[in-house]
Amino acid sequence: MTYHLAQINVGHLRLPAEDPRNADFFDNLERINAVAEDSAGFIWRLKDDSGNATAIHAYNDPAILVNLSVWDAIESLQLFAYRSEHVKFLRRRTEWFSDFGAPILALWWVRAGHHPTAGEGRNMLDHLAAHGSTPTAFTFREKFLAPQ
Repeated sequence: MTYHLAQINVGHLRLPAEDPRNADFFDNLERINAVAEDSAGFIWRLKDDSGNATAIHAYNDPAILVNLSVWDAIESLQLFAYRSEHVKFLRRRTEWFSDFGAPILALWWVRAGHHPTAGEGRNMLDHLAAHGSTPTAFTFREKFLAPQ
């Protein structure tokens, strides 16, 4: 059985989406998503007909944005997240997103070919909040190997 790495990260917008102070985030979303899709190890990401996931919600609050993707390995996701253009926007996260008061990132292993839902991702964030890093849901700081 082959496994891939799923990840969800969420952010609670500080301001309404249409606020001009969010423009740099939203204006670059398509470009950074393209960087992800062109990255080695990228497999899939959650998106709707618009090409992004800003209208897909895992929470009742529409100000909570979801990013959900699948990668071939932890290392591939790390290279994209911390060694591509994406890192410039990651460093600016607090300009656009407020403290969530709960984990904002969860990683977990899925069977190859599985595309997780936003609800599944939220369950992994909830699991991480309740139990800390475990083989079920974990973070970059405390990684777990794929099931054997």
